[in-house]
Amino acid sequence: MTRLCKRVAGDGLRAALAANRPQFYKDITLPFYGYNRPGAKISEGIREHWWLQGMLGGIKAFSETDFTEDLKKIDIPVLVMHGDDDQIVPIGAAGLMSAKILKKATLKVYPGFPHGMPTTNADQINADLLAFCKGTATTAAA
Repeated sequence: MTRLCKRVAGDGLRAALAANRPQFYKDITLPFYGYNRPGAKISEGIREHWWLQGMLGGIKAFSETDFTEDLKKIDIPVLVMHGDDDQIVPIGAAGLMSAKILKKATLKVYPGFPHGMPTTNADQINADLLAFCKGTATTAAA
């Protein structure tokens, strides 16, 4: 999907990253977790954890790897989960496109959830993942 992610991440993110890598990874936690939204409860622990992950990794793979052909080859049921308030990779640039490309996709859209929804909304995400896996296992066994 990276052709799409390139438009999202693009040169602006790479320029900010090159200018001040530590500050970039600190600042991006605000939209990543929806912490820049009114009423958001900010967790400094989560922000620090993400900063560490960012400092250990990079944006190159995210912005330059195209997984489209890989997705076309997947022929098992896949749950595509995406928040509709993802400010990092908007739903139209990834979730909706992935669901169209995957042969057996189930798309679940989460109103108001951010990119970091597995962390900020772990109870909901984990419950839905478990339900999908149980349903898929039950269907496969039948």
